[in-house]
Amino acid sequence: MAETRTFDDRDGWIWMDGELVEWRSATVHILTHAMHYASSVFEGQRAYNGTIFKLSEHSQRLRNSAALLGFELPWSVAEIDAACIAVLKANDMTDAYMRPVAWRGSEQMGVSPKGTKPHLAIAAWPWGKYFDEAKAAKGIRLDIAPWRRPAPYTAPVHSKAAGLYKVATVSKPQAAARGVEVAVIYA
Repeated sequence: MAETRTFDDRDGWIWMDGELVEWRSATVHILTHAMHYASSVFEGQRAYNGTIFKLSEHSQRLRNSAALLGFELPWSVAEIDAACIAVLKANDMTDAYMRPVAWRGSEQMGVSPKGTKPHLAIAAWPWGKYFDEAKAAKGIRLDIAPWRRPAPYTAPVHSKAAGLYKVATVSKPQAAARGVEVAVIYA
């Protein structure tokens, strides 16, 4: 059965800034720097049979992405790895999608991020296959997205930064409206 609750209204635990907090209590202020200036980075990773696929590589990429945006995470790769494992265990999951996300906080408002504090949260939830197996067996229809990824000289494209995913969030629904499953986005 598909999950019908929104992502802010679930049972479970999210690791946030060094501790496990109840899912509904894991909140961020509306004036956080990340909300207004896209100063957040994330990973999307999967756990299979209790093992998080390429965990340390994802944790390192999260740290690298934050550094590319100009903020250092105070958590080491090992600490991020341990937190991801703790989230799986706290939620009693072995197969899950995981989302570590790091951002600049609400200590300062304005384009300059000076004085903002880095934050980190890690959530996990059940998420099945991306494509229905029967549909995938028949083939997935592709279309060319009307938008392009930013050129390397226009944005920190080697970071997995939330702001860089805007192209995908507008292209995916446009593809669906045209009756295709995937929009190919060129650089």
